[in-house]
Amino acid sequence: MIAETICSAVSAAGLGIAAITAYRRRFLAAARIAAYALVPVALVMTGLVQWAADTAFSPVAWAGFGVLAVSWLLFMTTRAVERRGGGTRKERRAAAKAAKRDAVEPAASAPSLGPGGGQVAQPGAKPRAAGSGDDFSDIEAILKKHGI
Repeated sequence: MIAETICSAVSAAGLGIAAITAYRRRFLAAARIAAYALVPVALVMTGLVQWAADTAFSPVAWAGFGVLAVSWLLFMTTRAVERRGGGTRKERRAAAKAAKRDAVEPAASAPSLGPGGGQVAQPGAKPRAAGSGDDFSDIEAILKKHGI
C-alpha cells in the first residue's frame, strides 16, 4: 500500500514539473517529463509494484537470489581456472608432453627456402626456370617441419 502511494506521489510531482515546463514554452521537454512521470502509475496499475514489494520482503526470494549468486560465482570461477590452463592432471600431462614434443630443434631454425632459394641474384646471371617440382617446395618444407 505504501509503495503505491509513493509511486502516485512521484507521478503527481512529475506531472507538476511537466506543467511548469510547458508554461515556459518548452513543450518537447514537458512531453518527455510527462512520459517519465506516468511510468510509476503504470507500474502500479499493472501490479508490478505489488509483486516487487512482495519479492523484496520474501525470505524465499532472497534465498533464490543467493542461490543464483552462488551459481554465477561457480560459473565464473570455473571459467577463470579453465583460462589459466588448469584442468585435470591427465590434461596437464598431455599438454606438457605436447610442449616437449613441439620444442624447437636446432635444425628447425634453418630457413626452409629450398635449393637456391636464399641466394641473391648475381648481375648478368640468368634466372633459373621453375620446374614443376619447385612450385610447392616451400610448402612441403613447412609441412615437413610441422610433421604433417
